Amino acid sequence: MSTPTPASRAPQRNSGPAPLWAQTADLIVDEIERLGLSAGGKLPAERELCATLDISRVTLRKALLHLVEQGVVTSSHGRGWFVAAAAPAREWPNNLESFSATAHRKHMRPSSIVLRNELQAASLDEAERLGVPAGTPLLRLDRVRLLNDVRIAVDRTAVPEDLADGLDAADFTTASLFEELRRHGVELDRSVATVEARSADETLAGHLQIAPGAPVLVLDQTIYTRDQRPALLTVVEYSGERYRLRTTFQPR
Repeated sequence: MSTPTPASRAPQRNSGPAPLWAQTADLIVDEIERLGLSAGGKLPAERELCATLDISRVTLRKALLHLVEQGVVTSSHGRGWFVAAAAPAREWPNNLESFSATAHRKHMRPSSIVLRNELQAASLDEAERLGVPAGTPLLRLDRVRLLNDVRIAVDRTAVPEDLADGLDAADFTTASLFEELRRHGVELDRSVATVEARSADETLAGHLQIAPGAPVLVLDQTIYTRDQRPALLTVVEYSGERYRLRTTFQPR
């Protein structure tokens, strides 16, 4: 999460891979914290924000509109931009959402270390879950997922080769798999997931830079397309010290 900067110094952009508008959105959140603005507080004028953050008006507007969608700020015609009323935080989305989308919703910068990106035959279990013949080539994409350069999880995903056509050109150190699939015409609809607690073995601990035996939260999903074809198998192992799950249960 963004941390407040000293009152004497405005937030500065970093040299990371996030788009300029996304970095600007993070800087605006930092500026809100730096100025001590609470719900209803008025942000500086757009011209002042552009000068303070060293960005163009177009980039600023895109960042502000993104923050409106996230419920962080609101606008009043002719009056300017204001801090929105605080909304309850969601650590765990209740809709199908990519790691990158979750990161941006929480005003954080996602990135990845690619461990594997290759075709390999489906096992009997994978073939059954995906509804394909055993031995069908699967794109196996294994990544260490980071938020603001902190290692959060190891994500292992398998996609049938016919759905992965064209993905070999993507740079998955920054690209979102969900977005790349969408660009190639694959629309994801829902997932069936199980969550369980485990302890990290030495390999996982090394990837996450945690102690062997440390707790991890394991999310195992089968993700379906709009036409209800099983399209992705994903196992995401989250560091128990760096990720938490919170959801809401309603009485029936």
